[in-house]
Amino acid sequence: MSSPPTSAHIGQLMAEAGKALGQGRLDHAEHALTQVLAANPALVDAQYLYGVACLMSGHAAKAADWLRKAVAQRPTDANMRTYLGCALHDAGALDEALIHLRRSCELAPGQASNWYNLGKALKQRGQLRDADEAFRHTLMLDSQHVLARIGVADIATMQGDIPHAVAEYRHVLRQQPGCAEAWHGLANLKTESLGPADIEPIRNSLRQPGLPPDTQVMLGFSLFRALEDQQDYAGAFEALRQANAAKRRQVEWDADAARARVDRIMAVFSAPLPEPMDSTLGHEVIFIASMPRSGSTLVEHILATHPDVEGANEIPDLPQVIEDESRRRGQPFPQWASAATTDDWHRLGKDYLARTACWRERSPRFTDKNVANWPLLGAVRLMLPGARIIHCHRDPVETCFSCYRHLFRHGVHYSYDLDEMAEHYRDYERLSAFWLARHPQHVLDYSYETLVREPEAQIRRLLAFCELPFDPACLTPHQTQREVLSTASAAQVRKPIRADTAHSAPYLEWLQPLRERLAH
Repeated sequence: MSSPPTSAHIGQLMAEAGKALGQGRLDHAEHALTQVLAANPALVDAQYLYGVACLMSGHAAKAADWLRKAVAQRPTDANMRTYLGCALHDAGALDEALIHLRRSCELAPGQASNWYNLGKALKQRGQLRDADEAFRHTLMLDSQHVLARIGVADIATMQGDIPHAVAEYRHVLRQQPGCAEAWHGLANLKTESLGPADIEPIRNSLRQPGLPPDTQVMLGFSLFRALEDQQDYAGAFEALRQANAAKRRQVEWDADAARARVDRIMAVFSAPLPEPMDSTLGHEVIFIASMPRSGSTLVEHILATHPDVEGANEIPDLPQVIEDESRRRGQPFPQWASAATTDDWHRLGKDYLARTACWRERSPRFTDKNVANWPLLGAVRLMLPGARIIHCHRDPVETCFSCYRHLFRHGVHYSYDLDEMAEHYRDYERLSAFWLARHPQHVLDYSYETLVREPEAQIRRLLAFCELPFDPACLTPHQTQREVLSTASAAQVRKPIRADTAHSAPYLEWLQPLRERLAH
């Protein structure tokens, strides 16, 4: 039996851990800190460093647990508050994160990084004006803070001020010609072309030795866009293929597990399920369910133009309600769904409505267009039977290629390989057809191509399905001033509705295998 570490040994282990963290050797740091905490669980510096190590390893919830302990002992330490706020932010606890990030700015108001982290969390929460102020305060303290300036540019995009966004991205690129985040922000605007002079700086940046994988991926997607804008479609597709292949190496995706989950959902929701306690519960909600890049942002923008509707963008509340219930029951969804009672579903519906109350402060109705909603529509019908559901869809090749052209910030791991994309699309199509057959009165099948071809008829149909009185402003949604939190679509929805938005035609020879897989 080994004796506990002495004070000198603990000091040595702490020094080793600090050095290892600085060098990015996270396993070594965690090993040393585990020994320290086994001997002295209340040692605040060890709790702090262990929380930082967990955060750097991607274990945000575990990091938050340790950092809470450290902050409880040393509540006036601004750095500890900042790391706790960042851990909570990454774990999805945004409200709690903001409390600690704001406090860190109060404790150390001259520290630019604290204001930047506050801005980042506010932006994630959709509080864009406050986020913009925090980023600008960061720049006041440190005019060279590149990520804060990119934050300002991203918010300008979301607020529809595209010239300002372009100016800020270009400002960064004059300072740092190889800044991948700025190139990607500029390329992601979609409505602003990259010129011939942009291609070589991006290529030069890609040639730098020791490029971090995330940087390589962002630059690769940016190079694709620059080459496409010059109509070099062969070069563009090759750049896109390489960028997607690099991203695919960074993410995990199990197509068999995803298909099995769809099978389980269909099996559970094929069986007779309990009648709702209140058939009107959830009448305030309009769910928009779709694959990414299927026109859902345009549909939401049309609805949010109506005076009775608030556009909530991609809020996380429905998946969180289901995840919390799964954790409570110790079973993943949909395994527990068949055992849930009428009372259970009513309770979950009330939980969702409580979480989303902020979206009904200005208007009686709101939209929820999280792309993770479509597998949960059976649960929606039981939780919120009064809700309206719009199933947005687009040509399968266009949908899949549009996803492949896009670098997603989170999730959507099937989108970086065209074969996996096709398989996933077929599962999506299969489950969507199941929902439409099961709930024909409550799910509107809504085609993007039909919408852009005959907008007035389709917008009237949309409003009628949602039981909203017709408002002519909905016919010109591009004139609506609202914040659109998807930077990929924010510039596009500011333009009049048009039918020439397909992207696949110049790439037909490279997309033929995708077309064939989707046809089977």
